[in-house]
Amino acid sequence: VTIKNIERELICPACKELFTHPLILPCQHSICHKCVKELLLTVDDMFNDVGSDNSNQSSPRLRLSSPSMDKIDRINRSGWKRNSLTPRTTTFPCPGCEHDVDLGERGVNGLFRNFTLETIVERYRQAARAATAIMCDLCKPPAQESTKSCMDCSASYCNECFKIYHPWGTVKAQHEYVGPTTNFRPKILMCPEHETERINMYCELCRRPVCHLCKLGGNHATHRVTTMSSAYKTLKDKLSKDIDYLIGKEGQVKSQISELNLLMKETECNGERAKEEAVTHFEKLFEILEERKSSVLKAIDVSKKLRLEKFQTQVEEYQGLLENNGLVGYAQEVLKETDQSCFVQTAKQLHLRIQKATESLKSFRPAAQTSFEDYVVNTCKQTEVLGELSFFSSGVDAPEMNEEQSKVYNNALVSWHHPEKDKADGFVLEYRKINRDEDMSWGEVQVCGTSKVVSGLEDGSHYAFRVRAYKGSICSPCSRELILHTPPAPVFSFLFDEKCGYNNERLLLNLKRDRVESRAGFTTLLAAERIQVGYYTSLDYIIGDTGIAKGKHFWAFRVEPYSYLVKVGVASSDKLQEWLHSPRDAVSPRYEQDSGHDSGSEDTCFDSSQPFTLVAIGMKKFFIPKSPTSNEPENRVLSMPTTIGIFLDCDKGKVSFYDTEHMKCLYERQVDCSHMMYPAFALMGSGAVQLEESITAKYLEYQEDM
Repeated sequence: VTIKNIERELICPACKELFTHPLILPCQHSICHKCVKELLLTVDDMFNDVGSDNSNQSSPRLRLSSPSMDKIDRINRSGWKRNSLTPRTTTFPCPGCEHDVDLGERGVNGLFRNFTLETIVERYRQAARAATAIMCDLCKPPAQESTKSCMDCSASYCNECFKIYHPWGTVKAQHEYVGPTTNFRPKILMCPEHETERINMYCELCRRPVCHLCKLGGNHATHRVTTMSSAYKTLKDKLSKDIDYLIGKEGQVKSQISELNLLMKETECNGERAKEEAVTHFEKLFEILEERKSSVLKAIDVSKKLRLEKFQTQVEEYQGLLENNGLVGYAQEVLKETDQSCFVQTAKQLHLRIQKATESLKSFRPAAQTSFEDYVVNTCKQTEVLGELSFFSSGVDAPEMNEEQSKVYNNALVSWHHPEKDKADGFVLEYRKINRDEDMSWGEVQVCGTSKVVSGLEDGSHYAFRVRAYKGSICSPCSRELILHTPPAPVFSFLFDEKCGYNNERLLLNLKRDRVESRAGFTTLLAAERIQVGYYTSLDYIIGDTGIAKGKHFWAFRVEPYSYLVKVGVASSDKLQEWLHSPRDAVSPRYEQDSGHDSGSEDTCFDSSQPFTLVAIGMKKFFIPKSPTSNEPENRVLSMPTTIGIFLDCDKGKVSFYDTEHMKCLYERQVDCSHMMYPAFALMGSGAVQLEESITAKYLEYQEDM
């Protein structure tokens, strides 16, 4: 194989150019040194952009974290300054295999330089620019063409200069020299972790060269290693055998290439034949439509002609009434007749004519209808059938959407299932935004499994999803469409705060801090046992660990059906300090310190400057706060939604509560957002609140494992 035929192997998968100082990644793929740094800085910039968009003002109590993202939650964030040119990220996707690569603490400095690949690239470049000579580095102008390069001096020489700088009998005469080149590499490969140690071993587990210190007390102490000479011989023998095998199969490869060329020609012919057949089928449909069109138009024309004839006849009849003005004058003259016998003789026939004209005027009705409602063509069924028009499925049934497992939050999770007897090779998921004003085009994504996370959807929009299966080159009809409604604002990520107001005697927080339970048990019983008259049980508050200063945000959660009383909503930092730092027996969010009676502040106070809003949920019911215009309890009690969402618009000073299953707003009101706002929860008696988990690729993998 000539050097010019291996260009494809010498292209960096990141920059798509010839390798420059290639480094070997842990996944054994090579990439340019500059490309590694650019990838790390790109991931850093992505993190910084998201963090700056969601950053908040200083909190009176805690940090203000950025929302988690699928690509950023793997990044090590420690030990980095914003203006530093050194990337803080050590994890990025390999451009060659797209798997995540973690460079560890040493980062780029811990990677080996691929000198072998670098040498091959240099040979290729020399072959590509054979006409361009490499000049001597030591000649006085004008420089002469070099004849050899010294690997120890890292310089190129002409014959005269080489003799001058490498005199016979000196140490320099023992230097290693090669043909003219611009690629100089060290003669000894040093360990990147122990820079003063030579590489002399090979780790079979990590598949990388190591030094003796790495084996004695480093990361490879427990790994199986072998000598470099043994690894060299083994790998070289394997590579030589594989190369000999490929060379020996050259005839077979050529025959397979010929077979593939024939298959390509056959595919082209079959494709043209399939197009002709498809055109024939559509032309038959066009003929049927034209025939039906002519028949329908003809029926309409016949009905129109018949109705116009009836109207014309009626017009002529009434035109005759106008001509009967002479009849009226004649009748008036007959009335002047004084001879009774003569009058009766003439008036009898005249009266019949006058009576007929009178009845025609009294009972006026159009002779026909002007509406053609009975002639409207109903094409709904045919339109639906034509919309599903596809290739003959050859037994590949259409997938069925799984509405129970499909949902939308920060991203959309779309699930479906397919009969096992017709197991497909793959699926194509199609989706589009539903817009009444214009018909949006369908987007497509190839899927191997039976579920897919779709990101990048617009907030507050309806999306239609459908899927079709593929088996070989045949596709099934599309499934029925699944409609999902995205949240009205970007999803706000937070966890429960275990440091601010958290009562660990009555509240139980899980390790992930996304679920809290109320334990009104033994402690409450002991306190009530000492009271003879009565006992006041207060609400136990817990808030989110991240505040909101501006913008629009949405979050969702589930209240367990057995919960007795749970209050959910938002509250300002000042109001939270008032609630959480006041004595429980003197002040509560519903009891004013100065009056001591139930003020129902979150229900009856409708001052637009109120810095909090809470709604009550319990006993499988959702209680809408009281309105000054309506006190009817039946209008305030709804069934508790499976998942509840809260939409906070700080710019407009408004908070809304949603049934996220149908993305329907249940209640909204004004709220004062002049201070930092926090998600707030309060529990009384038995109950639990579970925060909704963000939908990511990891979430999908977890669901599939379950």
